[in-house]
Amino acid sequence: MVCSTSIRPEVMADYEEMVRLRRDFHQHPELGFEEVRTSGVVADYLRSLGLEVQTGIARTGVTALVKGAQPGPTLMLRADMDALPVNEQTGAPYASTTPGKMHACGH
Repeated sequence: MVCSTSIRPEVMADYEEMVRLRRDFHQHPELGFEEVRTSGVVADYLRSLGLEVQTGIARTGVTALVKGAQPGPTLMLRADMDALPVNEQTGAPYASTTPGKMHACGH
């Protein structure tokens, strides 16, 4: 069994990159089925990890296959990439640069 103390250093090694990507997405919001830039960034990042990537699913969807070293159950994760048609008024240093669009779902 893998415990959290052995996972944490590996997760933290990518922390800065994850924050950078998240803030980049926040600054460049795209509405549903318009996430061309976002899906491109996601696909490129997943490919850089050596994953098998498919793009163009329902126009802007991205999937990646992570193959384990041992046979076992399959796990699927899903995430949204779309923004909302809302003007951002947060004042965050990484606030939306696109008027009328922002990431505001909080999930």
